[in-house]
Amino acid sequence: VWIFGYGSLVWRPGFEFTSRKVGFIRGYSRRFWQGDTFHRGSEKMPGRVVTLLEDCGACTWGVAYEVRGEQIPASLQYLNMREAVLGGYDTKLVKFHPQEKDAEEPIQALVYIATPQNPSYLGPASEEDIAAQIIVSSGCAGHNIEYLLRLADFMRYFCPQAEDKHLFSIEEALISILPCLCCAEESLEET
Repeated sequence: VWIFGYGSLVWRPGFEFTSRKVGFIRGYSRRFWQGDTFHRGSEKMPGRVVTLLEDCGACTWGVAYEVRGEQIPASLQYLNMREAVLGGYDTKLVKFHPQEKDAEEPIQALVYIATPQNPSYLGPASEEDIAAQIIVSSGCAGHNIEYLLRLADFMRYFCPQAEDKHLFSIEEALISILPCLCCAEESLEET
């Protein structure tokens, strides 16, 4: 079984796997449209994490993990709790295209997608509003800023040829807001 990750799974799968490959799936765009009240946020201040939006001309880069034998039930049980029960994600099968030049045919992979029907779905917002929400949110897996920056770093280092305007626009918005917050905190400390 192959499992495709396009959010925190790219750096923190949390399950045992046999191999991993960087690559992409077609027909989807990554969007910070899913709310998170557990891993990267709270009930009072939900964080923003990614989901996939059907988009014919797009592709989303990430990592596919191969799980075999005893790894299969353990990884699926873990991911069901992490992604479906706590996150509100549904599963779909997609065709994963490995990055390697000599890659074989596309691989069928399982992917978790949050749809507008789940109660944590937040939907679209401006990059500035998403960045502002990310700045103030944290949960049991860490601060929402870490989630955004790790995902941007993954794209920069493992998929430098790929474009993800939504992701990098939110990163830019976050970076432009941070100096203002730091200055505000310094002036509060001085008073």
